[in-house]
Order: sequence, then structure tokens, then C-alpha cells
Amino acid sequence: MDISAILTAVAVVGGVGLFLGLFLGVASIIFKVEVDEREEAVLAALPGNNCGGCGFPGCSGLAAAIVKGEAPVNACPVGGEPVGQTIASIMGVEAQETVRMTAFVKCAGDCEKTTQNYEYTGVADCSMVGYVPDGGAKSCNHGCLGYGNCVKACPFDAIHIRNGIAVVDREKCKACGKCIAACPKALIELIPYQAKSVVACSSKDKGPVTMKACQSGCIGCSLCVKVCPAGAITVEDFHAHIDQSKCIGCGACREKCPKKAIMEL
Repeated sequence: MDISAILTAVAVVGGVGLFLGLFLGVASIIFKVEVDEREEAVLAALPGNNCGGCGFPGCSGLAAAIVKGEAPVNACPVGGEPVGQTIASIMGVEAQETVRMTAFVKCAGDCEKTTQNYEYTGVADCSMVGYVPDGGAKSCNHGCLGYGNCVKACPFDAIHIRNGIAVVDREKCKACGKCIAACPKALIELIPYQAKSVVACSSKDKGPVTMKACQSGCIGCSLCVKVCPAGAITVEDFHAHIDQSKCIGCGACREKCPKKAIMEL
């Protein structure tokens, strides 16, 4: 064995390694991206769920946006007010008031209040069921299909199928919005956690059609509009809607609704 050849090979490999090390070290200094220390502090304060509920690509994206002034300090729906206050302190600004939100499924058509037009035996997926006749087997073509796409999408185990419809656990819900994106019927919306009265229906059919499909469907009678002292309710396309920013929670609409489509949370 030629010892000189071995030593030469070792020297060459060592030299290449040393050169690469020096090159990478210099490159890291030259191309170093300066990161605002506040961004790192904000990122550390965020919960780290990376749910996208803030509208940015994960917690790192939100942290960068907050530091740049492109997002408010209380933009994280998961962290809520405590995290918002911490980030406000980091940014040296006054903490903004945070309105806690929660998801709500605009449907009360469970197995007792609706019927099945036929027996569906296909893929248990809400998006797929939407392509079958009448948009699903339920008598109401506008209601919850009950196959749990929203359940699968929720990272906080805050929504479950109960008696054929999706129901949100408000205490667990972080208002990330993933269930909203997952629902092909667009039945889920974010409402204030403190909301008192909600319309648990999404049907826009005329009254007689809705009554035939669901026992508790909104028939667009406008009685709720007439009794609301705050002017918080409107009816459009045979469907009532409550403006939560105006609602005073008096319950007059719930008492007057003949189909009990307006419920108390």
C-alpha cells in the first residue's frame, strides 16, 4: 500500500472540506437576512397551531405581518385576547379590544326534523354527496349533510355530528375558520361568542317548500323583523338574518318565530 497516495488523498479531502467550510461561512455572512428581534418575540408569543385562521401562512407569516404593520396585534383567533395583549406589549402599542368569535352551523334540521328521500350508500363525504340527486338524501336541499367534512377539518376537536347535523362546541372553538372552508353547503359562519339569538336555518326556498322539508326551517314570514326593537333582523330570499352588531339579545324574535328557526345559544 502506497502511504504517500493515502496521505495525498486525505490532504485533498481535508482541503476541499476546509474550503467548503470557509466558503459557506463567508456566504452565510454575506447573504444573511436580518430578522427583526420583535418578529422572533411575536412568533414565540403565538400559540404555534399554524391553522391559518388569521389569514396568513402560519404563525411565522402572521408574526412577520404584525411587525410590518400589515396585521393587528390581536389577529390570532386561537390566542385571543391574552396573546393579543402580549404581542401589543412586544410591539409597544396599546392592546386592542378582542371580540371572541365562534363558529355556528346554520342548520337545525336533525334526524327528527327532516326526512330522508332515499337511502344513500355512497362515499361518506359532504363534497361528494352534493353531486347526487337533490344534493343529498335529506328532504332539505339546503341543510347540513351530516358526513363530517367540518369535523375532519377542525384541528381543535370543536365540532361533531350529533343526530345528523354538525354542532359546534363553543368552548373549544378557536374561530380558525377551517370548518367554514370545508363545508360545501356554506352553512358555517363566525359569530360573536356572546351572541344570544341565531337563525338556525339556511334555506332560501319559499315558505311552503321549507315547511315540507324541515319542521324548524325559516319560512321568511318577517314576524321577527316586526318585533325586533333594535332593527337587527332582515329577511331576504325568504330567509331571516340577524345583524349581531345590532342585536341586543332581548329574545323577542325567538318568542315570535312560529317555526322556532331562531334559537338561543
